[in-house]
Amino acid sequence: MGATPSIRLEADEQQRLLETAASAIESRLGLGPAAAAPDPASLPAAITRPAASFVTLNTAAGLRGCCGTLEASRALALDVWRNAQASAFADPRFDPLAAPEWSAVTTLEVCVLSALEAVAARSEARLLQRLRPGVDGVVLTWAGRRATFLPKVWEHLSDPGEFVRQLKLKAGWQADFWAPEVAIHIYGTSSFTLEFPARRRLSTVRD
Repeated sequence: MGATPSIRLEADEQQRLLETAASAIESRLGLGPAAAAPDPASLPAAITRPAASFVTLNTAAGLRGCCGTLEASRALALDVWRNAQASAFADPRFDPLAAPEWSAVTTLEVCVLSALEAVAARSEARLLQRLRPGVDGVVLTWAGRRATFLPKVWEHLSDPGEFVRQLKLKAGWQADFWAPEVAIHIYGTSSFTLEFPARRRLSTVRD
């Protein structure tokens, strides 16, 4: 059995989340009118339900930031807002995004996650049999460490064995590590992308 799909969103709801993510970043950069975190009372019901999300920023050179949550703890729109700011300014792999760099961002992707589903697999071989390449996001947890790969990572790591090996390295374990106590969860996603320069406000930088 694979992961269940994430919540279904209409095109206008997806667009609202993309605009929310872009506004969250621009507000921190001082671009355009000041904006506050979204008020659930003013939003479509579908994006005010609790849900987990990731926000990814890319430039022509590649990844520029990706942060998110794995468990639903707040309204989806607010989760997207916070994760957009984290991706731009708090991803430890990058310096905080500066206003001039915003113009170099080519895509902003929002990924909405389904609930995590536990997988009963006490061996790596059993896990590899259960995975659906291109579909399943995976979380591995052991001894206080946890790491995840979103389903889109399958685009670069199409072999399940290599996918899991790289995920273990991300968690800080050896590539050949395994323990029966490793907790395994999978999830599905719904992803949508805002391509730039469809939305820019660089000409209105505030002093």
